[in-house]
Amino acid sequence: MVDIIDLVIHLDKYLGVLIATFGPWSYLVLFLVIFCETGLVFLPFLPGDSLLFLAGTFASSGALNVLELFVILSFAAILGDSVNYAFGKFVGEKVFLKKGLLKKEYLDKAKEFYEKHGGKAIILARFIPIIRSIAPFVAGVGKMDYPRFLGFNAIGGILWVGIFVFSGYFFGSIPIIQENLTLFLFLVIVVSLSPVFFEVIKYKLKRC
Repeated sequence: MVDIIDLVIHLDKYLGVLIATFGPWSYLVLFLVIFCETGLVFLPFLPGDSLLFLAGTFASSGALNVLELFVILSFAAILGDSVNYAFGKFVGEKVFLKKGLLKKEYLDKAKEFYEKHGGKAIILARFIPIIRSIAPFVAGVGKMDYPRFLGFNAIGGILWVGIFVFSGYFFGSIPIIQENLTLFLFLVIVVSLSPVFFEVIKYKLKRC
């Protein structure tokens, strides 16, 4: 049992073994991990960015089909956020308010925040581990309009999966990147989050 848990949590490290063992069924395993990482608010520790990148790297060697990988994992990411949103909307408020884990004033602030910045928050949260699993849940608790949420959810999911899968596909086999994978993933995340930095700078300048 411990070995299975370790395998799931560190699937990015065992991806080669998984593909060699399960072949085409590897797509299903990858789908489930990405779905759970985004869809279950209590499982933010599952691999996300590194798993997508390495899956793209294996696709470049022919072990997986990169387009199938992109479509399947994009769907997993979008579906996961939608389930997380639904859980927050229909269960989160009742449970958190009744248990005293969430103050009503925080809920009101969450609603106000997603009314003003919800779209950007949903998209950008995709690129921040842990926050990625919490943002759709909070959007649901805050009763963000679902069609609006779904649109930004789809954009964010496609961008997130596309950037990391295709980065792995085109650059993952380069020796210097393989040797410095953590640093490269960090750089990809920084570049992906550059719009956030510009928004913060603009906000600071307006207040000056």
